[in-house]
Amino acid sequence: MATAAPLIVPALKKHTATVIWAHGLGDSGAGWMPIAENFRRRGKFSECAFVFPNAPNIPVTVNFGMEMPGWYDIVRPRTTFGDLAQAHDQPGILKSRDYFTSLIKAEIEKGIPSSRIVLGGFSQGGAISLFTGISCPDKLAGIFGLSSYLLLHNKIRDYVKSESANKNTPIFMGHGDVDPMVKHEWGLDTSKTLREMGWIVDFRTYKGLAHSADPKEIDDLEKYLEERLPPLS
Repeated sequence: MATAAPLIVPALKKHTATVIWAHGLGDSGAGWMPIAENFRRRGKFSECAFVFPNAPNIPVTVNFGMEMPGWYDIVRPRTTFGDLAQAHDQPGILKSRDYFTSLIKAEIEKGIPSSRIVLGGFSQGGAISLFTGISCPDKLAGIFGLSSYLLLHNKIRDYVKSESANKNTPIFMGHGDVDPMVKHEWGLDTSKTLREMGWIVDFRTYKGLAHSADPKEIDDLEKYLEERLPPLS
């Protein structure tokens, strides 16, 4: 579904693990590549490839139909966590979920066990990663969402089996407490909903952070990735 192939930062040593990292609305895969390049400069995750998909250009209803890279449409304004259930186009969400599932399958076909694959992203990319991750039929190493939220939370049990393969996969969530676009409370409510469903969620708040990522958050994510994807050699 993407208009351009994913960007890839390859493993430096034998490829034993993969991180699939999804960008937010209006961004591109290139926007998050510097983090992987920073890991490389510091000798981190040498067995890991980083995959940065590119969303297709779609008209976004709440932006007056303006086209921009997006994983799904936002069809109405969002002010509360409850609004999120009706604010996004379900067909677009499911289409993107299938696309990310295909990226996971492609890594498995390369010989990377699903248990050595982490899926995550920022904002809209984090939201689709959370939704795809908890509904994925294959056991993943990790799932993360930065400044993100749970999609279709009113229907989530229709898409996530109670015996989900990832029920014991730890989820990392980070969120700024002054985020004006994806409200901090939406992240909190997402973590609460997931925990009530039996998921393991590490939700962290970053003081004074708006709709962005900061060094402390990336440091915490790095530690999470180190735990989930330890080197094999």
